[in-house]
Amino acid sequence: MLWPCLFICSALVPSGLLGQTPAAGSKPAPAAQSKSAGAKAGASLLHPESLKAKAPDVYEVKFATTKGDFVLQVTRAWAPLGADRFYNLVKYHYYDGATFFRVVPGFVVQFGLTGNPAVNKAWTDANIKDDPVAQSNLPGTITFAMAGPNTRTTQVFINFGNNARLDASGFAPFGKVTEGMDVVNQFYGGYGDATTNHQGEITNEGKAYLDKNFPKLDSIKTATIISPAAAPSASGAKGTAPAAKSTAPAAGEKPKP
Repeated sequence: MLWPCLFICSALVPSGLLGQTPAAGSKPAPAAQSKSAGAKAGASLLHPESLKAKAPDVYEVKFATTKGDFVLQVTRAWAPLGADRFYNLVKYHYYDGATFFRVVPGFVVQFGLTGNPAVNKAWTDANIKDDPVAQSNLPGTITFAMAGPNTRTTQVFINFGNNARLDASGFAPFGKVTEGMDVVNQFYGGYGDATTNHQGEITNEGKAYLDKNFPKLDSIKTATIISPAAAPSASGAKGTAPAAKSTAPAAGEKPKP
């Protein structure tokens, strides 16, 4: 089994963004041990096939993290399938409690494995097809990690630097950070790529494994769709989505499998 990641294999495509096989001998931890909000989201997260809502043309997601808050604006036209998948994951609180398990300063911050082993297992093979690359992997953009063609599931990464070289490898951005990039830049990156080879253990043992082996990593408290409103009120109030803004490129490097 390959685990979506994004690495930087020398001058090749980043391996951390591509995939990894789980470590031998890793044992699943009881789901009851997880404190992530994913465990509280109910049975929906255990049935990926049921989460098929179409995302709004433009929507915003607010992340409350251990370092502060940041906001992502997703534009569906950039990568429709990716935008829809991300919308469903956020709507059902998949990312609540998740850890930023791979932080490589100047390159990327990656997340998308929950603290709940049962939920991780349910989404392991819930692949979506690739989107054409319509935007470049510039600083602040968010993109799905993958383990080869048509293997995107739940893992995503935010580009710290100008990673335009990833465009040719099929990494299709679907949104960008519009507020709080300074917060994203503060996530603990002392472990670098050291966590990438432990995706099997993270998947099978959840938050307990990360807390024991990589205790300094930052995490998500909650991820919430803030615009447009999830549903209009009885009085007819409607949510509004902000217009897209451009970001300027910065220095960076590539992900690896």
